[in-house]
Amino acid sequence: MPDHRSRTIPIASRLLICVLLAVVSLTVLGCRKPLFSPSEDRSQFDRYDRVRNRYEPQYIEDEFGRREPNLRGRLGPKG
Repeated sequence: MPDHRSRTIPIASRLLICVLLAVVSLTVLGCRKPLFSPSEDRSQFDRYDRVRNRYEPQYIEDEFGRREPNLRGRLGPKG
């Protein structure tokens, strides 16, 4: 009679395979193009500000040339 234990995969190995497949699939799905392009309005407020020439860009360059989010310009008071 053949030994059936030699063909079965242990539960720990199955779990490891499932985790690896999940990590690989999430990595592949994360390499898609962004949902919004930088030129598109993200909300009705962006369009309102653009029409009134008060639009602040999403990113600015600091004095060292690094690109960083324009939090102060976008979240500060409009004036």
